[in-house]
Amino acid sequence: MKLEGKACLVTGGTRGIGAATAYALALQGADVALVGRHMDAEAEATRERIVQTGRRCVLLAGDMSSIEDVAHCVDEAAAALGGIDVLVHSAGGPAPGNVMDVDSEAWYRAFDIHVHAVFHLCRAAVPHIHKRGEGAIILVSSAAGLRGCLGAAPYGVVKGALIHFTRVLARELADSNIRVNCVAPGIIRTRFHDSMTPEQADNNLANRIPLHREGRPEDVADAITMLVMNEFITGETVTIVSFMARL
Repeated sequence: MKLEGKACLVTGGTRGIGAATAYALALQGADVALVGRHMDAEAEATRERIVQTGRRCVLLAGDMSSIEDVAHCVDEAAAALGGIDVLVHSAGGPAPGNVMDVDSEAWYRAFDIHVHAVFHLCRAAVPHIHKRGEGAIILVSSAAGLRGCLGAAPYGVVKGALIHFTRVLARELADSNIRVNCVAPGIIRTRFHDSMTPEQADNNLANRIPLHREGRPEDVADAITMLVMNEFITGETVTIVSFMARL
């Protein structure tokens, strides 16, 4: 799918992987609506960077764990850009804890932002995408959704759910020519990993990452852009890490 003149909605789009993805899509000619919880200087800098490519970019404030915010942001994006062709759900956040001791509220909150958000986003956005005759949806999972990760049970479970959500939705939307795919990044240097200690970072580089370097948001954005543009891949998860010795 050529992206020139297409309209893309990117949640979590004001920073990190979402911002890198929005910029990569704009470089391919897409107009972009960015959803973020904080309309701060970083969000404005992301918008300005995209505008510098010559494409339109709108900022939308919203919490994707809120059904009302989801509906509002989808409607605002469609109105501002004249429709929606592509949806990328990159909004998320850490969800630490073990099954036996995690707070129930934290467990449910992880599902709200990672899984329930996709349910409501798709129900709101797919009718807009359907009108275009083709489209793409990309979900952002994690290597933690493929392997058990100690100390992050809620996060691993919800990210694993997104992988199967991708398969189910791809089958449901195939006849509408809407492709649904997923990416599962490993350790990507974003704000998400700010709490990592120097010792943990050194251990990752020495023992857990074969290439001995952390990934960049741009590495994930490249894979997402490929999945958006490729017209025959659907229902797949691209793992953006070759091997993790121990998670």
